[in-house]
Amino acid sequence: MVPEESLVKKSRSSLSTVDFAVTELALLKQQLHADIFPLVIEAEDRSVDPGSMYDWLEEKCQIILKQSARSGVVLFRGFPLESDTDFDKFIDGFKLKSFTYSDSLSNAVRRNRTAKVFTANEAPPSVSIYLHHEMAQTPVFPSRLFFFCETAPETGGATPLCRSDILFQQLKLVVPEFLNSCLRLGVRYSNIMPSIEDLESGQGRSWGSTLGAESKTEAEAKLLVLGYQWQWLAGDNLQVTTPVLPAVRELGDGRMVFFNQLVAAFRGWSDKRNQGEKSIYFGDGSDISEEDMAVTIELSDRLTFDLEWQTGDVALVDNFVVMHGRRPYEGRRSILASLVAAD
Repeated sequence: MVPEESLVKKSRSSLSTVDFAVTELALLKQQLHADIFPLVIEAEDRSVDPGSMYDWLEEKCQIILKQSARSGVVLFRGFPLESDTDFDKFIDGFKLKSFTYSDSLSNAVRRNRTAKVFTANEAPPSVSIYLHHEMAQTPVFPSRLFFFCETAPETGGATPLCRSDILFQQLKLVVPEFLNSCLRLGVRYSNIMPSIEDLESGQGRSWGSTLGAESKTEAEAKLLVLGYQWQWLAGDNLQVTTPVLPAVRELGDGRMVFFNQLVAAFRGWSDKRNQGEKSIYFGDGSDISEEDMAVTIELSDRLTFDLEWQTGDVALVDNFVVMHGRRPYEGRRSILASLVAAD
């Protein structure tokens, strides 16, 4: 929970309507770039009729989507949302095409609550999930993510958020040769998927679930279409290597972003099958140095804002602009997620 003293100020938002008033919050450690990061919108009256909220959302959703593209994250706080079905209906108000978990190549183990709402990650509370753009280690990724805090953690459990356009600018100043290699060569990822799901790992989804395959033949057919290389290992585990993927993207407004999963893979793809530092390399097969990764990690950590969840919060994250992760926690924590298909 965010303590009250962490609030710096409140101001009536121009997004308010007669029937649904909202306030913009300024929090300690909130960042100011060209835009506030993250943008925090609080409902002034949580007991308001939910119908007023949905009418408000229908009127303001396009403005909010534009704000999220600029800021990277819009946090909705104090809205009358309590359940997974409330969250599902809130998402529907944006009129965006869903990207379902079953359609994704995500390595994370998740559990569906509705057709488009699922648990964020089933990895143990002690496991850190490091900064990443959702599914940037695959050829198919979402454009946006919604997160919903069903139950705030007792201790820890913040979601770190990092603006990758700002990180790109800093990498250009500090390690320009590394960034140039990322631009020119792209990157490849390699990991070993288990034959059955591994709940002890943040990358524990089975190859059958990941690939939507019921047999090795079906898995190989899917990998061939995707352009992956693969090798079957002992215990029917499956080692896969992606095609060359971009490590940097240019957004429609001209901003350059460090769009990849290098930090998460290097720091966090270590389990009984995988070693994170050996899971990434440049598109031509050359090594990515530990020194360059150390600089990238240090810079991204400096730029990170920790979102301390309150029950009922919803965060809209632009996946092309912002990396996210998960801090370890104690006690019960329930964060639900939903993905939006790329345009």
